[in-house]
Amino acid sequence: MRNYTVPICVFMITALSLFTLYSASYVKGPFVESSVFLRQSLWILLGWIAYLFFSRLSYRKFVGFIYPFYGGVIFSLLLVLFVGGVRFGAQRWIKIWWFNFQPSEFAKLAIILILSRYFSRKGFDEVRLNVGNLSFFKGMVVPFLIIAIPFALIVKQPDLGTALLLVFIFLAMAYMAGVKFRYILSVLAMGVFFSPLFWHFLKDYQKDRLMVFLNPDSDPLGAGYTIIQSRIAIGSGRLFGKGWLAGTQGQLNFLPEAHTDFIFGIFSEEAGMLGCILLIGIYFTLIRGAFLASERAEDSLGRFFCFGVGLMLALQVYINISMTMGLSPVVGLPLPLMSYGGSSMLVTFIGLGITQNIIRRG
Repeated sequence: MRNYTVPICVFMITALSLFTLYSASYVKGPFVESSVFLRQSLWILLGWIAYLFFSRLSYRKFVGFIYPFYGGVIFSLLLVLFVGGVRFGAQRWIKIWWFNFQPSEFAKLAIILILSRYFSRKGFDEVRLNVGNLSFFKGMVVPFLIIAIPFALIVKQPDLGTALLLVFIFLAMAYMAGVKFRYILSVLAMGVFFSPLFWHFLKDYQKDRLMVFLNPDSDPLGAGYTIIQSRIAIGSGRLFGKGWLAGTQGQLNFLPEAHTDFIFGIFSEEAGMLGCILLIGIYFTLIRGAFLASERAEDSLGRFFCFGVGLMLALQVYINISMTMGLSPVVGLPLPLMSYGGSSMLVTFIGLGITQNIIRRG
């Protein structure tokens, strides 16, 4: 894989993000439009600075900071439960001047880093040569305890989408480390078996989201409204799209949260199916680059980290796009490098910066 594949893909996606965000906020007036566009531009600029820094400095120098970073994320997740702002029934953000800091986004990176460090320890190499030989305790129990605290704190916010994302990353990295596949299946089976019990712990709006996923028309003006409007936006784009600033669902303000979780709906309406194929193709190239970097990394730490970043991006892209199409419940996961949001943007840039670092040394 060429060294410039990742930065080219990142540049193309962020450029499309700015065009789409400008269109998504255009109908709300010049002040909102300029605020969203300029803030996203600033986050992208800061993201590139972080990308360049982490892509140049040897990733082995970060090892000593993994555990303090993990501890800082745990502290911020605790803090958000006491001082965090509440939006749409969730308490996920800490207000710092004009910036809404979202600790759960940084938890994704922290979990990938700490699991990479754990599974790359001395003594795991021989196990990885024969997948399936890692014991249940070392391969499942210990790493589960590592993710248990951030998982519980994120569920408490609540942010079920991010919490489940952490679980899938953990299971995939455990399998990569040599855990027997039947152990993975047993954990998934237990989750399915106990899922009816989880229903009683869900917030009302989360229950509504699950119900309208099964039948959006059951509440077309309430919980099902956003999904219905998103599907209309995607379908109305047809093959070539309606053109920039020409979409009806976005410009007439029918689609809520068009600049965040449902930005793919606006992009689809204006760019059409061909534009969506292009965007998904860029994502595929970027994610493939991370997985190739994992295969070619010179040590276990690099292999696990690149795999974790590639998996994080792949899951978020799949869940977000399927969510906007009504193929999965609404869980509030952003579309990487596209959706408006500083925390998500910085985490993605940092993760890809370290990935680029590993590519250069692979």
